[in-house]
Amino acid sequence: MNIKSLLLGSAAALAAVSGAHAADAIVAAEPEAVEYVRVCDAYGTGYFYIPGTETCLKINGYVRFDVNYGFGEGFDNNGGEDWNVRTRAQLQFTSKSDTEYGPLTGVIVYQYNYRPAGVGGNNDASLGGAQNAMFIDQAYIDIAGLRVGTMLNWWDNDFSSEFDVTNSGTTRFNTIRYQYETSDFYAGIAAEEITGFAWQKGNNNIGIDAAIGGKAGSFTYELLAGYDVDAEEGAVRAKIGAAIGPGTLGLAAIYSTGRSAYFTKGEWSVATQYAVKATDKFTITPGVQYIGNIDLNSAGDYDSGHEWRAGVTLDYQIVENLSTKFAVNYISREHEAAKDVDYVQGFFRLQRAF
Repeated sequence: MNIKSLLLGSAAALAAVSGAHAADAIVAAEPEAVEYVRVCDAYGTGYFYIPGTETCLKINGYVRFDVNYGFGEGFDNNGGEDWNVRTRAQLQFTSKSDTEYGPLTGVIVYQYNYRPAGVGGNNDASLGGAQNAMFIDQAYIDIAGLRVGTMLNWWDNDFSSEFDVTNSGTTRFNTIRYQYETSDFYAGIAAEEITGFAWQKGNNNIGIDAAIGGKAGSFTYELLAGYDVDAEEGAVRAKIGAAIGPGTLGLAAIYSTGRSAYFTKGEWSVATQYAVKATDKFTITPGVQYIGNIDLNSAGDYDSGHEWRAGVTLDYQIVENLSTKFAVNYISREHEAAKDVDYVQGFFRLQRAF
């Protein structure tokens, strides 16, 4: 065998081996296109499309740090705390999608309130017993004006300064509600499951709540009525607001036939506040409230006593999404058959929203 034959044979062998290896080669698949999150601007800012769907989702919430304080006869030797600290975290998910009946909305609001175990006295009634545990603050479905689920009712819309008491302190119920609304007007009616009030006389657990309100220029108005079927009592609240001078004036009036799930503080009340926007970041809001006939007689009806509440709240926007609030309130209660009480209470708040 000469050199030329040897070289030709080696080349043929190498070609055969290379062909066999080429047949077994692994070819990488083309990468699938990544579906990036798309902004959904049909329902306002903050919404994005859930990948692979036409449903828009918004995630927002806040972290809040409160220092509450109080002194005077309302806190002396009665188990009430002179001061306490509370931290709250709230997270809200809002989904929206278009249907032939209009937007289909779903809302879930989770809330966590931290307070040291075993404390009592001057705790915020709005915690609803869900202290040191995550709970559902709201969860409801809304379509074509119909809303069902657990939600805050119309009575929760109190004054911004937080000096007043214009509801029972409980405003979250399982509810079936219908509300008609335009940009300047709304009217609605709701059936609510109300339980846990000691004065209720039956087990129907039903409350009927209705509202009408709106705005005309810088003037706003709202009229609420609630009837507690088991308590056989109800309450009515009227509230108006108007831009006057450098601020906004708010007025409210309440009448209650007796203790109900809607108002428990007395037979009647009037309240007012005036929110002055001193600068773009700083608002000063003084307010005062009078409640007549706060004492109950042996039949469970209001018949004597009264209460004054007066306070001022300072709101300051430190930077975007970071705000602080400081409130100081004076409360004086005079009774016909019990000791009169007066005290001061308030809070300092720091809140980061997102």
